[in-house]
Amino acid sequence: METPFAFNDSLVRFSIFASLLVLFALLELAWPRRQLIVSKGRRWRTNVGMGALTGLLMRFIATLAVPLTAVAAAFYAQQNQLGLLNNVDWPQWLKILIVLAILDLAIWAQHLASHKIPVLWRIHRVHHADRDIDVTTAIRFHPIEIVLSMLWKIAVVVPLGASPFAVFLFEAILNGCAMFNHSNINLPRPLDRVLRLFIVTPDMHRVHHSVFRPEHDSNYGFNLSIWDRIFRTYTAQPKDGHLGMRIGLDSFQTAAPTQLGWSLWLPFKREASMDDEAQREPPEYAARSTETLR
Repeated sequence: METPFAFNDSLVRFSIFASLLVLFALLELAWPRRQLIVSKGRRWRTNVGMGALTGLLMRFIATLAVPLTAVAAAFYAQQNQLGLLNNVDWPQWLKILIVLAILDLAIWAQHLASHKIPVLWRIHRVHHADRDIDVTTAIRFHPIEIVLSMLWKIAVVVPLGASPFAVFLFEAILNGCAMFNHSNINLPRPLDRVLRLFIVTPDMHRVHHSVFRPEHDSNYGFNLSIWDRIFRTYTAQPKDGHLGMRIGLDSFQTAAPTQLGWSLWLPFKREASMDDEAQREPPEYAARSTETLR
């Protein structure tokens, strides 16, 4: 049975998302951390386009079957008394904290798996192919990856017995934190040092988008920073510094990742085909890529 909360879930989440997107875009425009090297217009069209296509795909799936959302799964579990937390008499505030922590760990584990399992990495590298990192990189995920992520969250939500409100709260926090830590905001260093004790900051997550394998195989967190410290996947700073480091994937330091069609087709490309395309660097991008970031 649909409830007012369930009915407004998508609208409320989109309102929060749109508001934070505009906020962080303005902040990184006013206080940028790095000089961007790729055409912002082309990147934004592609990144926002991928986010829009993902939204349309989720809507389409919802017309064919039960809405494919973690909140809908939480309603189902609650109505049928499924899962641990639906069968224990614990305070609601404690249940919410447990859900927030466990779902955040689950997303951390999913992110780790997307780097370690080859078939998942083929999809996830669409996100990493972006040669700059700003607030729109937070929505540059292949639609297939978003669907797989939602299925993973559902697989955690139901046996956990998470409440719909707790799941909604987690997703709102996760989306907000992802846009924050992907943004090109120049935080004061003392503030960054304090914040990263608890949450993932832009400087901390930027390391994860380095072209160097040891750096992009670290700092998997999107929200809480503790998991990378606990599991020893934490890298404090990039070896070339935040202004000198290269962003993206070594194989795709070209204009190709700014193209929507190329990005959507990337997981299905043969390795040889990708190597050939990676070498075709337009002159204007070749010139930009050799600029020194000061």
